[in-house]
Amino acid sequence: MRIDMTGEPGDPRRLNEDYAAAALPSSGEGGAVVVLDGVTPPQGDSGCTHGVPWFTARLGGTMLQLAAAERDLTLGACLARAISSTAEAHVSTCDLSHRRTPQSTVVAVRWDEERVEHLALSDSLLLIEGTDGEVTPVTDSRLDELPPHIAELRSRVRALRADGAEPGERQAARTAYVRAVEALRNAPGGTGFYTAAADPGVAALAVAGSTPRTSVRSLLALTDGAARWSQTFRLGDWAALLALVREEGAAALVARVREAERADPSGTAHPRGKRHDDASAVFAELDGTHRS
Repeated sequence: MRIDMTGEPGDPRRLNEDYAAAALPSSGEGGAVVVLDGVTPPQGDSGCTHGVPWFTARLGGTMLQLAAAERDLTLGACLARAISSTAEAHVSTCDLSHRRTPQSTVVAVRWDEERVEHLALSDSLLLIEGTDGEVTPVTDSRLDELPPHIAELRSRVRALRADGAEPGERQAARTAYVRAVEALRNAPGGTGFYTAAADPGVAALAVAGSTPRTSVRSLLALTDGAARWSQTFRLGDWAALLALVREEGAAALVARVREAERADPSGTAHPRGKRHDDASAVFAELDGTHRS
């Protein structure tokens, strides 16, 4: 068993809004990994006095504890309980109905001698490497399946940034895009996408499943800031990304992402929402047998 993890804020002047941790219980062959990516709110009131880093640490820590200790609960049930517990911790001081209340993506994976369970909500992701070397991404694709007008607004934001438009014009386009996305986040009726905030019911909407333990060699949980190596900069496919982490470590992956970000500071060649993003990764090698 090998665990390797890293986390780095996109801006050293700000707290990291990601959460990444692993648990290896003393009994048995099991373990669990939880990775969260906090949603950075636009400037302005969020209705919460605590902030996103507090929220992700609280939610992630509770989720990890439940996933590791409560083996009779599904990961979805663990997430629902973690959301409820976190909400109870600040409902008396904060407005949890606020549309910008702290929230996050979630990716979780848990294993024992029989199976490997996974869960994904929003755009953090999990890579599962099989014993045959094939790498399968587990993703919640709903953020990529938003209505066409959202893609058009996002393209306009990126085009204005690349063209060096006036700050006021860029900000107006960015505000329109953010408002359109916010209207679809956790929207009723299955018309948008979902993040973990204050409603435990969202846990039932996560992508979940399981794989026989004997079929899995390793796991890699990533926030989208770390997944940029493949998704944004196209430096290799998912198998190449996992191989990089295995050979050079999770910190090396984030270092490579930072190099790519610095080489394209304006996002002209590789459009993205932020120049630098919080980046976290947890690698768990369940079967250390080398395969070429």
